[in-house]
Amino acid sequence: MLRSKVKLFGLGLGWAGLVLVLLATVWPAAASPAAQFTPFPTPTPGTDGRILYIVQANDSWWRIAAIYAIDLNDLLRLNDATSETVLLEGEEVLLGFGGPSEVTPTPGPSPTPTSSRPTPTPQPGSGTLCVILYNDINGDSIRQEEEPSIPEGAISVSDQTGEINLTEPTVGGLESFCFEDLMQGEYTISVAVPDGYNPTTVLNYTLVIDPGTETYLDFGAQVSSEAVDELSSPGVSSRSLFLGIAGGLLLLGGIVLGVYATIMGRARS
Repeated sequence: MLRSKVKLFGLGLGWAGLVLVLLATVWPAAASPAAQFTPFPTPTPGTDGRILYIVQANDSWWRIAAIYAIDLNDLLRLNDATSETVLLEGEEVLLGFGGPSEVTPTPGPSPTPTSSRPTPTPQPGSGTLCVILYNDINGDSIRQEEEPSIPEGAISVSDQTGEINLTEPTVGGLESFCFEDLMQGEYTISVAVPDGYNPTTVLNYTLVIDPGTETYLDFGAQVSSEAVDELSSPGVSSRSLFLGIAGGLLLLGGIVLGVYATIMGRARS
């Protein structure tokens, strides 16, 4: 009787185990919750290239090294710390160095060039001016080498300020008259032709005298037609002189004869 009950109890347990196995195969397993990860921001290099981490609550040197896969000893050396150094929330921890983050430069004022040496002040200088009033024989207003200077004329040189005012007479020859050591500046040059000449060029000219320069100016004039007529008719003057002398001799002879006649008449009476 006891054996039969044990046999029935074992058979009941077997059926119960079978039912549980069947239920396990058909009953959907409860989904396990997805693993939750605490997000850690990836620090970026600053403008100076340093990669910094801001300490959070409950942080430790080991935790920071584990999060960013940094050797703990390297992390401590970068921050000049030991494992006993206390971390404070909000403190900056140096993780390493990288390239600087991209920074858009702000245009600033253009640099003002500076000279390493002072610019010397230019010193005033002087120049030479040579002027000739020439006899423009062919009247082409261009001086030829054989055309000489006209004497008894005048050359005047004056600057714009009125401080320099020079006048020199012209002489004969082929050379120009030179005004030396004229201070640099703007000058007016004018010439006066003597009587009996007509100008064939302008008689006034304005120019700038630069330091160390030598400038030549030519002014031309030609003998006037009246002077040419006088010089080309010497016979007329000679005849006039001859006739004047002859008339004077005849007048003197008449006077002598008159005096003689008077003397002879008184003697007869």
